[in-house]
Amino acid sequence: MHSKPPLIIPVENQVRELDPKLLLACIAARRGFTSIIGSHREIDFRIAAFPRGLYLNKSMTARNLKMFKIMRRIGHSILTWDEEALVHLPAEIYYSRRLSPVAIGYVSHLFAWGEENAELWRRYPHLPADLPIHVTGNPRNDMLRPELHAFYSEAVRAIRERYGEYLLVNTNFNHVNAFFPAQNLFKPVSRPGEAPAFGKAGVGMSRAFAEALRDQKTAVFESFQKLIPELARAFPGHAIIVRPHPTEGQEVYRRLAADSGNVHVTNEGNVVPWLLGTRALVHNGCTTGVEAYVMRIPAFSFRPSVCEAIDDTFYLLPHGLSHQCFATEELIDRIQQVVDGKLGPAAGEEREALVQRHLTGQAGALACERMMDSLAAISENGPVPPAPPWPQRVTGTLLAQGRVLVKRLKSFFPGSHAPPEFHRHRYPGISLAELIRRIQRFQAILNDETPVTVEAVTAHIFRIRPGR
Repeated sequence: MHSKPPLIIPVENQVRELDPKLLLACIAARRGFTSIIGSHREIDFRIAAFPRGLYLNKSMTARNLKMFKIMRRIGHSILTWDEEALVHLPAEIYYSRRLSPVAIGYVSHLFAWGEENAELWRRYPHLPADLPIHVTGNPRNDMLRPELHAFYSEAVRAIRERYGEYLLVNTNFNHVNAFFPAQNLFKPVSRPGEAPAFGKAGVGMSRAFAEALRDQKTAVFESFQKLIPELARAFPGHAIIVRPHPTEGQEVYRRLAADSGNVHVTNEGNVVPWLLGTRALVHNGCTTGVEAYVMRIPAFSFRPSVCEAIDDTFYLLPHGLSHQCFATEELIDRIQQVVDGKLGPAAGEEREALVQRHLTGQAGALACERMMDSLAAISENGPVPPAPPWPQRVTGTLLAQGRVLVKRLKSFFPGSHAPPEFHRHRYPGISLAELIRRIQRFQAILNDETPVTVEAVTAHIFRIRPGR
């Protein structure tokens, strides 16, 4: 018998990732695993201080390569899923943006959202021949299942008490309205007529596709800015909750809210309770359209501008699982039908076949349980990971420390794509007491009596282990 390696679970976007990854840590404790969970940035900064473990990453891009090399030298094993593989770009662009042929060589196991995701990876020309793909579903799936809805019951009640009846407008214009301009598809130009350089969102795309995406996003973004006041006027008895993408700028929406008494802008908490409490969701190509379908929430994909190259590839899934409206008047009429009880969630055999192909773990064992089955089997097959030679560990530690220094210095340079305020925006932090309360809620829902100890490693990193 080999001792179980710790699971190292970094969280980049707190409101989107923390709860499902905390659920995974709870189920891991039930299986005898210790988890180290917290801010992705802070975990990577302290990676040399943790015992050798299974690092559960969320991407395998060229940007991951430096950390992957460091972790290999230190002795961590890298296992990965892709947060962006559910609603993904066309295959060739997805491969160039999300899969590095070098980085993927450092990965020991892959976890797929569903069979469509697994097939996408299997077609990748540089996929290592012996790299296992586990089709388990994703922890984020689990939070959509009816048995987990109780986790958010208090949040749903608080939202409804604050806003009353509301419509939810989820935006995803981070490609053209990013938190910082350098994160857009293209960087701002200094002179009129100058060809713009790629921004962070455009890396890995052909210029033709990036320009088409920019033009389509810009057109729809402008329509949404006109739509929001129209919804406020059409439904004066409802609050209009605008929830921007986590990496999107919010100023334009706050200006709209200032002119309408029933428009509110917030990124507060996970999106699931906001979906559970709304009368209807309005989006365009957003993952929340998929989540709403799974939870049986009426969702409308508002498509005032259509581009087949984008809509029939990148946004095929969220468009396909929603009611589709192409004009403001049509959208308002369909929402009114929902309010009047005449229209329900999008449904049908074709939609169900589509979602089943993309999302494993909607019934039966939770995706987290399926993942833990795989992780337990991995850990039982031998020491995981094997210890590297001590000179290699020393080199890895020195490289990790050097990376921390460089990262901290670069974050303050003008033009940084991720300055300190952006990291605080993505991971504002959580108290130890609140983390414990969430674990207790999960365990109550799961009827899980496993004793666990939760301790703060730092202000943004926690250790969850079985036993007192």
